[in-house]
Amino acid sequence: MSAATVTPTADARISPRAHLRHTGALIRRNLLWIRQDPESMFDAILFPVVFTLLFVYVFGGSIGQALGGGQEAYVQYVVPGLMAMMGMNMAMGVGTGFNQDFNTGVMDRFRSLPIGRGSVLFAKIAVELFRMTIATTILLVVGVLVGFDITNWLGLLAAVGLSAVFGTALMWVFLTLGVVMKNAQSVQAMGFLVLMPLQFGSSIFAPTRSMPGWLQNFTDYNPLSSLADAARGLMVGGPVAHDLWMTLGWSVAITAVMAPVAIHKFRTKH
Repeated sequence: MSAATVTPTADARISPRAHLRHTGALIRRNLLWIRQDPESMFDAILFPVVFTLLFVYVFGGSIGQALGGGQEAYVQYVVPGLMAMMGMNMAMGVGTGFNQDFNTGVMDRFRSLPIGRGSVLFAKIAVELFRMTIATTILLVVGVLVGFDITNWLGLLAAVGLSAVFGTALMWVFLTLGVVMKNAQSVQAMGFLVLMPLQFGSSIFAPTRSMPGWLQNFTDYNPLSSLADAARGLMVGGPVAHDLWMTLGWSVAITAVMAPVAIHKFRTKH
Protein backbone atom coordinates (compact mmCIF):
# COMPACT_ATOMS: atom_id res chain seq x y z
CA MET A 1 0.00 0.00 0.00
CA SER A 2 1.37 3.42 -0.96
CA ALA A 3 2.08 6.23 1.48
CA ALA A 4 -0.57 8.35 -0.23
CA THR A 5 -3.19 5.68 0.54
CA VAL A 6 -2.52 5.44 4.27
CA THR A 7 -1.83 9.10 4.90
CA PRO A 8 -5.35 10.43 5.69
CA THR A 9 -6.05 7.64 8.20
CA ALA A 10 -2.62 7.97 9.78
CA ASP A 11 -3.01 11.71 10.17
CA ALA A 12 -6.44 11.30 11.73
CA ARG A 13 -4.99 9.10 14.49
CA ILE A 14 -2.26 11.61 15.45
CA SER A 15 -3.12 13.98 18.28
CA PRO A 16 -2.28 17.70 18.21
CA ARG A 17 0.34 17.10 20.93
CA ALA A 18 1.96 14.41 18.79
CA HIS A 19 1.95 16.78 15.81
CA LEU A 20 3.84 19.36 17.90
CA ARG A 21 6.31 16.72 19.06
CA HIS A 22 6.91 15.53 15.50
CA THR A 23 7.34 19.10 14.29
CA GLY A 24 9.89 19.79 17.03
CA ALA A 25 11.85 16.65 16.16
CA LEU A 26 11.89 17.58 12.48
CA ILE A 27 12.99 21.13 13.27
CA ARG A 28 15.90 19.70 15.23
CA ARG A 29 16.73 17.38 12.33
CA ASN A 30 16.75 20.29 9.87
CA LEU A 31 18.93 22.43 12.16
CA LEU A 32 21.40 19.58 12.57
CA TRP A 33 21.52 19.28 8.79
CA ILE A 34 22.41 22.97 8.52
CA ARG A 35 25.20 22.46 11.06
CA GLN A 36 26.56 19.58 8.99
CA ASP A 37 26.21 21.57 5.76
CA PRO A 38 27.05 25.21 6.64
CA GLU A 39 27.21 26.10 2.94
CA SER A 40 23.40 25.98 2.95
CA MET A 41 23.53 29.24 4.93
CA PHE A 42 25.55 31.12 2.32
CA ASP A 43 22.48 32.68 0.70
CA ALA A 44 21.14 33.91 4.05
CA ILE A 45 24.54 35.38 4.95
CA LEU A 46 25.76 36.77 1.63
CA PHE A 47 22.52 37.95 0.04
CA PRO A 48 21.87 40.86 2.43
CA VAL A 49 25.52 41.96 2.28
CA VAL A 50 25.82 41.89 -1.50
CA PHE A 51 22.46 43.50 -2.28
CA THR A 52 22.80 46.24 0.33
CA LEU A 53 26.27 47.26 -0.85
CA LEU A 54 25.29 46.93 -4.52
CA PHE A 55 22.21 49.13 -4.39
CA VAL A 56 23.60 51.68 -1.95
CA TYR A 57 26.88 52.32 -3.74
CA VAL A 58 25.79 51.77 -7.35
CA PHE A 59 22.34 53.39 -7.35
CA GLY A 60 22.35 55.32 -4.09
CA GLY A 61 23.67 58.59 -5.48
CA SER A 62 21.32 58.98 -8.44
CA ILE A 63 18.14 57.64 -6.82
CA GLY A 64 18.99 59.47 -3.60
CA GLN A 65 19.06 62.77 -5.50
CA ALA A 66 15.61 61.99 -6.87
CA LEU A 67 14.51 61.49 -3.27
CA GLY A 68 15.92 64.90 -2.45
CA GLY A 69 18.82 63.84 -0.27
CA GLY A 70 21.59 61.80 -1.88
CA GLN A 71 23.07 58.47 -0.82
CA GLU A 72 22.09 58.96 2.84
CA ALA A 73 18.44 59.39 1.88
CA TYR A 74 18.58 56.30 -0.32
CA VAL A 75 19.94 54.18 2.54
CA GLN A 76 16.88 55.10 4.60
CA TYR A 77 14.71 54.20 1.62
CA VAL A 78 16.23 50.94 0.41
CA VAL A 79 17.03 49.07 3.65
CA PRO A 80 13.35 48.61 4.61
CA GLY A 81 12.68 47.63 1.00
CA LEU A 82 15.39 44.98 1.08
CA MET A 83 13.88 43.63 4.28
CA ALA A 84 10.64 43.14 2.37
CA MET A 85 12.56 41.39 -0.39
CA MET A 86 14.22 39.01 2.06
CA GLY A 87 11.10 36.94 2.61
CA MET A 88 10.70 36.22 -1.10
CA ASN A 89 14.23 34.95 -1.55
CA MET A 90 14.16 32.80 1.56
CA ALA A 91 10.79 31.40 0.47
CA MET A 92 12.26 30.28 -2.84
CA GLY A 93 15.01 28.49 -0.91
CA VAL A 94 12.49 26.40 1.03
CA GLY A 95 10.95 25.23 -2.24
CA THR A 96 14.24 24.10 -3.78
CA GLY A 97 15.32 22.38 -0.56
CA PHE A 98 11.98 20.59 -0.28
CA ASN A 99 12.26 19.34 -3.85
CA GLN A 100 15.79 18.06 -3.24
CA ASP A 101 14.55 16.11 -0.22
CA PHE A 102 12.04 14.37 -2.49
CA ASN A 103 14.62 13.55 -5.13
CA THR A 104 17.09 12.14 -2.60
CA GLY A 105 14.47 9.90 -1.00
CA VAL A 106 14.31 11.69 2.35
CA MET A 107 10.61 12.46 1.98
CA ASP A 108 9.81 8.85 1.12
CA ARG A 109 11.35 7.91 4.46
CA PHE A 110 9.32 10.55 6.30
CA ARG A 111 6.08 9.49 4.65
CA SER A 112 6.67 5.87 5.64
CA LEU A 113 6.78 6.89 9.32
CA PRO A 114 3.71 7.34 11.55
CA ILE A 115 4.06 11.13 11.72
CA GLY A 116 1.74 13.96 10.73
CA ARG A 117 2.33 15.00 7.14
CA GLY A 118 1.75 18.63 8.03
CA SER A 119 4.56 18.40 10.61
CA VAL A 120 7.10 17.98 7.81
CA LEU A 121 5.97 21.20 6.13
CA PHE A 122 5.65 23.20 9.35
CA ALA A 123 9.17 22.17 10.36
CA LYS A 124 10.52 23.35 7.00
CA ILE A 125 8.82 26.71 7.44
CA ALA A 126 10.08 27.11 11.02
CA VAL A 127 13.70 26.52 10.02
CA GLU A 128 13.34 28.86 7.05
CA LEU A 129 12.04 31.56 9.40
CA PHE A 130 15.18 31.00 11.47
CA ARG A 131 17.29 31.53 8.34
CA MET A 132 15.23 34.61 7.48
CA THR A 133 15.87 36.04 10.94
CA ILE A 134 19.61 35.62 10.48
CA ALA A 135 19.48 37.22 7.03
CA THR A 136 17.43 40.15 8.34
CA THR A 137 19.83 40.69 11.23
CA ILE A 138 22.79 40.77 8.85
CA LEU A 139 20.91 43.17 6.58
CA LEU A 140 20.28 45.56 9.46
CA VAL A 141 23.89 45.37 10.65
CA VAL A 142 25.19 46.14 7.15
CA GLY A 143 22.55 48.85 6.79
CA VAL A 144 23.71 50.55 9.99
CA LEU A 145 27.32 50.34 8.80
CA VAL A 146 26.44 52.17 5.55
CA GLY A 147 24.43 54.83 7.36
CA PHE A 148 20.95 53.51 8.14
CA ASP A 149 19.55 55.30 11.17
CA ILE A 150 17.28 53.24 13.43
CA THR A 151 15.02 55.71 15.23
CA ASN A 152 12.04 53.50 16.07
CA TRP A 153 12.95 50.15 17.61
CA LEU A 154 9.34 49.08 18.12
CA GLY A 155 8.62 49.92 14.51
CA LEU A 156 11.68 47.92 13.47
CA LEU A 157 10.45 44.85 15.34
CA ALA A 158 6.99 45.28 13.82
CA ALA A 159 8.51 45.50 10.32
CA VAL A 160 10.55 42.34 10.90
CA GLY A 161 7.42 40.54 12.09
CA LEU A 162 5.41 41.75 9.11
CA SER A 163 8.11 40.54 6.71
CA ALA A 164 8.10 37.15 8.45
CA VAL A 165 4.30 36.88 8.12
CA PHE A 166 4.40 37.63 4.40
CA GLY A 167 7.45 35.42 3.87
CA THR A 168 5.65 32.52 5.57
CA ALA A 169 2.70 32.95 3.21
CA LEU A 170 5.03 32.79 0.21
CA MET A 171 6.68 29.65 1.57
CA TRP A 172 3.43 27.76 1.06
CA VAL A 173 3.58 28.70 -2.62
CA PHE A 174 7.12 27.40 -2.98
CA LEU A 175 6.46 24.28 -0.94
CA THR A 176 3.74 23.49 -3.48
CA LEU A 177 6.19 24.08 -6.31
CA GLY A 178 8.73 21.91 -4.52
CA VAL A 179 6.24 19.04 -4.60
CA VAL A 180 4.90 19.38 -8.15
CA MET A 181 8.07 20.37 -10.05
CA LYS A 182 10.46 17.66 -11.24
CA ASN A 183 13.72 19.09 -9.92
CA ALA A 184 15.19 21.95 -7.89
CA GLN A 185 16.33 23.78 -11.02
CA SER A 186 12.73 23.93 -12.25
CA VAL A 187 11.57 25.32 -8.89
CA GLN A 188 14.30 27.95 -9.01
CA ALA A 189 13.55 28.90 -12.62
CA MET A 190 9.83 29.23 -11.92
CA GLY A 191 10.63 31.28 -8.83
CA PHE A 192 12.74 33.75 -10.78
CA LEU A 193 10.07 34.09 -13.48
CA VAL A 194 7.55 35.06 -10.80
CA LEU A 195 9.75 37.00 -8.39
CA MET A 196 11.74 39.19 -10.76
CA PRO A 197 8.72 41.13 -12.11
CA LEU A 198 7.30 41.44 -8.59
CA GLN A 199 10.58 42.72 -7.16
CA PHE A 200 11.45 45.26 -9.84
CA GLY A 201 7.83 46.24 -10.51
CA SER A 202 7.51 47.49 -6.94
CA SER A 203 8.70 50.26 -4.64
CA ILE A 204 11.48 48.15 -3.11
CA PHE A 205 14.39 49.78 -4.94
CA ALA A 206 13.02 53.08 -6.20
CA PRO A 207 9.93 55.30 -5.94
CA THR A 208 7.21 54.40 -8.39
CA ARG A 209 6.16 57.95 -9.36
CA SER A 210 8.57 58.02 -12.34
CA MET A 211 7.26 54.72 -13.76
CA PRO A 212 4.81 54.60 -16.68
CA GLY A 213 1.15 54.82 -15.70
CA TRP A 214 0.37 51.17 -16.49
CA LEU A 215 3.30 50.02 -14.35
CA GLN A 216 2.25 52.29 -11.49
CA ASN A 217 -1.14 50.59 -11.59
CA PHE A 218 0.62 47.25 -11.24
CA THR A 219 2.76 48.45 -8.34
CA ASP A 220 -0.33 49.72 -6.52
CA TYR A 221 -1.58 46.12 -6.21
CA ASN A 222 1.84 44.48 -5.88
CA PRO A 223 2.06 43.03 -2.33
CA LEU A 224 5.79 43.72 -2.28
CA SER A 225 5.13 47.44 -2.67
CA SER A 226 2.70 47.32 0.24
CA LEU A 227 5.18 45.41 2.38
CA ALA A 228 8.09 47.71 1.51
CA ASP A 229 6.07 50.87 2.13
CA ALA A 230 4.68 49.51 5.40
CA ALA A 231 8.20 48.64 6.56
CA ARG A 232 9.39 52.16 5.71
CA GLY A 233 6.50 53.72 7.58
CA LEU A 234 7.20 51.58 10.64
CA MET A 235 10.99 52.05 10.60
CA VAL A 236 11.58 55.61 9.39
CA GLY A 237 8.15 57.22 9.64
CA GLY A 238 5.29 57.83 7.26
CA PRO A 239 1.84 56.40 6.44
CA VAL A 240 1.43 52.81 7.63
CA ALA A 241 -2.19 51.73 8.03
CA HIS A 242 -3.20 51.14 4.39
CA ASP A 243 -0.03 49.25 3.42
CA LEU A 244 -0.07 47.29 6.68
CA TRP A 245 -3.59 46.02 6.11
CA MET A 246 -2.87 45.32 2.44
CA THR A 247 0.14 43.20 3.40
CA LEU A 248 -1.77 41.30 6.06
CA GLY A 249 -4.64 40.77 3.64
CA TRP A 250 -2.34 39.36 0.98
CA SER A 251 -0.65 37.13 3.57
CA VAL A 252 -3.93 35.69 4.83
CA ALA A 253 -5.27 35.15 1.31
CA ILE A 254 -2.11 33.43 0.03
CA THR A 255 -1.91 31.20 3.12
CA ALA A 256 -5.61 30.30 3.01
CA VAL A 257 -5.31 29.21 -0.62
CA MET A 258 -1.85 27.65 -0.78
CA ALA A 259 -1.40 25.95 2.61
CA PRO A 260 -4.18 23.37 2.01
CA VAL A 261 -2.89 22.87 -1.55
CA ALA A 262 0.68 22.27 -0.35
CA ILE A 263 -0.38 19.80 2.34
CA HIS A 264 -2.70 17.97 -0.05
CA LYS A 265 -0.05 17.70 -2.76
CA PHE A 266 2.48 16.43 -0.21
CA ARG A 267 0.04 13.79 1.11
CA THR A 268 -0.94 12.49 -2.32
CA LYS A 269 2.40 12.65 -4.16
CA HIS A 270 3.45 9.23 -5.45
